[in-house]
Amino acid sequence: MRWSMLICWGLVLSGAGSAWAGPEVTTAEVRAAVARALPLLRQGAEGHASQRSCFACHNQALPILALTTAQARGFALDSTFLDEQLLFIDAFLERNRGNFLKGRGVGGQVATAGYALLTLDWGGWRPNENTAAVAEYILNHRSESDHWPMQANRPPSESSGFTSTYLGLRALRVYGTAAQQERIAQRRQRAREWLLNAPVKDTEDRVFRLWGLKEAGADAAAVQAAAQDLAQQQRDDGGWAQLDTLASDAYATGSALVALHQAGGWKVEDPVYRRGLRFLLDQQRPDGSWHVVSRSRPFQVYFETGFPHGKDQFISIAASGWATTALALACPASP
Repeated sequence: MRWSMLICWGLVLSGAGSAWAGPEVTTAEVRAAVARALPLLRQGAEGHASQRSCFACHNQALPILALTTAQARGFALDSTFLDEQLLFIDAFLERNRGNFLKGRGVGGQVATAGYALLTLDWGGWRPNENTAAVAEYILNHRSESDHWPMQANRPPSESSGFTSTYLGLRALRVYGTAAQQERIAQRRQRAREWLLNAPVKDTEDRVFRLWGLKEAGADAAAVQAAAQDLAQQQRDDGGWAQLDTLASDAYATGSALVALHQAGGWKVEDPVYRRGLRFLLDQQRPDGSWHVVSRSRPFQVYFETGFPHGKDQFISIAASGWATTALALACPASP
């Protein structure tokens, strides 16, 4: 009943969205915004790797998502940079392989492990002993549960059980070994039921519920109902907010658009997507970044990665990664 109501509301939303007549978004404008953002994303990723030995979701995963998506749309990407980043992540997994095999994992638990494997996948990394060890850890972590709870509380990217559950499912699909497949199928089935029934509270939940349902093999009606529910949260300014009490920002907006397109199958020509693009274009800073204020408590000594916005740099580089990816997806694919 709930999903049927959401679908009906989605049809109303689509009808209203088709009447939007805001400023036209041109391909030239979008490509220029992507081109401005890419150097800073690369600088932030390299800046983190040069000072830390640990993988970081914000400084590795989302910049690499943006850079590889842009590359597929004809933007130049130095293969040396990508190779260095992938080797950095693999080395991080190698150092911690014993902990993964013993079930201890690393800080951030499934979220960190899942984002690490997802980033390797975006870069075209082939399975090896390290990825197999991480897959085994993810498979065994909370094995009695119907989902993977989030261990950290660093909103928005490390606060939702929907995020960690999607990351676990995706990692197991891509890097699960032949010997793990029966157990993977069992966890996928349990996770699918949880994703269908668990309540959502904010945009991060809705974004990764949509991703999770698609990844778990839910039926098309359930996936589209989740997409419509996410689209309904779009504000009058064209953006999405992390929470109902906050203003629209690039993190929530970029992640919502990418999920609607890649998991929900919505076209980048859809009025909802175009309104989101206009919001991102209007919010981009002259240096190519997007500034989002952090709402997480610091847990490590502050250091500079070369990405702007000071103590807000980690959420801002994540937001800029999502925003750049959403914009790049609106560019024609390169042959």
